[in-house]
Amino acid sequence: MTRLNHANLATLNSNVATPGYDRHAVTAGIAHIGVGGFHRAHQAMYLDELMSRGQALDWGIVGVGVMPGDRRMQEILAAQDHLYTLVVKHPDGHYDARVIGTMLDYLFAPEDPEAVIEAMADPAIRIVSLTVTEGGYNFHPVSGEFDLDNVDVQHDLDHPEASKTSFGLVVEALRRRRERGVPPFTVMSCDNIQGNGDVTRKMFTAFARQRDKALGAWIEAKVPFPNSMVDRITPVTTAADIEELAGRFDLEDAWPVVCEPFTQWVLEDRFVAGRPAFETVGVQVVEDVEPYELMKLRLLNASHQALAYFGYLAGYRHAHDVCQDPLFVDFLLGYMTHEATPTLAPLPGIDLEAYRRTLIERFANPEIKDTLARLCAESSDRIPKWLVPVIREQLAQEGEIQRSATIVASWARYAEGVNEQGEPIEVVDRLKDQLMAIAAKNRDDPTAFIDNRELFGDLGGNPRFRAAYIDALDRLHRDGARATLEALVKSGSE
Repeated sequence: MTRLNHANLATLNSNVATPGYDRHAVTAGIAHIGVGGFHRAHQAMYLDELMSRGQALDWGIVGVGVMPGDRRMQEILAAQDHLYTLVVKHPDGHYDARVIGTMLDYLFAPEDPEAVIEAMADPAIRIVSLTVTEGGYNFHPVSGEFDLDNVDVQHDLDHPEASKTSFGLVVEALRRRRERGVPPFTVMSCDNIQGNGDVTRKMFTAFARQRDKALGAWIEAKVPFPNSMVDRITPVTTAADIEELAGRFDLEDAWPVVCEPFTQWVLEDRFVAGRPAFETVGVQVVEDVEPYELMKLRLLNASHQALAYFGYLAGYRHAHDVCQDPLFVDFLLGYMTHEATPTLAPLPGIDLEAYRRTLIERFANPEIKDTLARLCAESSDRIPKWLVPVIREQLAQEGEIQRSATIVASWARYAEGVNEQGEPIEVVDRLKDQLMAIAAKNRDDPTAFIDNRELFGDLGGNPRFRAAYIDALDRLHRDGARATLEALVKSGSE
């Protein structure tokens, strides 16, 4: 068994691809906050492709962890010289293993925020990128405004030199660059949020203005926040994945990344100090990202929520099992075709029917083993952004909403915390206690869940949505998840 580190690269199994470039020649150009599986399977992979072609050697990555739980990632990557294995799992059982070498360092902000701030203040850093999840942007789910009452935000406003949040760290680094006469960097979000660059600009400038109005104005005027659409299914790495890598490739990696073959990145071309030539390795660099991101958020992401709660309640635990069930496939295609697609603008060069079918094939990949528990997590950050806009637009144009309303009802039923066999469900959500307390009223007060204006605004008061939701929730309680879908699919085909 060969341990993964720089010294052992030349002795790895011949079936494991290794960096096709001299890592000692790579210098830092990007600081990335939130080094999780997706970043390592996506942005870091595209950079590895570029470097393997002899390009972008001055765009190496300095990883930044801001959460206490990031300590383990820092320790593991440091022990492996910041190398890790990317394992691409094909539906036929074939695996491709590749060592990614684009990360040069990993800084743990809770331990040394000054080191993080100074790293980002270094003129060599020209992009600060983010994958901090939907909840990491600290905005109200309905109003969309920055939450200044957040305890950590208040701490960072009072103690900028010891910042705890990405807002405090990035804004302080920009302040120092401005003070030192160093040009700003580009802030590039790679999270699943509609208009992620616009949202990032709004949140970071709101924080900056609260700290110093002039600094906030400078950031708003000088710092680009490009929008992007990112896509690659990257489930959480499990102990079985680590064992599988060791068994197939004789390689010991304490934290590899597993993903599907499909990958997509659509990026707005708006950068202040240059960027890697991403377009040469398959990235779609465009003027307007919005049509592509809406396609992905409303078809892929919302469909994940469509299959997650129903699948779990019906007894499934993995997405591929759900999407090999014809009933669920009919339901998902019905949602995508009749409710999500009508809200999308035309996309030149995109065959939406083929895209929808490709999504089902991707979801059904048995090698990915994407858990429904992962897809059900943090729903309060997902449903309001991915599904609620579909419902609102369909209501406005008098389109179909039955399937979307049923998805919301399945979330409410799941949030009750007990499955159809009376067994507990482990609900994972930043609003867990609040959601479960409301969901406990579902049977006596069937609209309690959608009357939560924090998540749904005034949507719960719409008569057509309200009626569809009540009917679906009643069926879920009376007949169960599978029977509810059977009735819905049957009515949709008549």
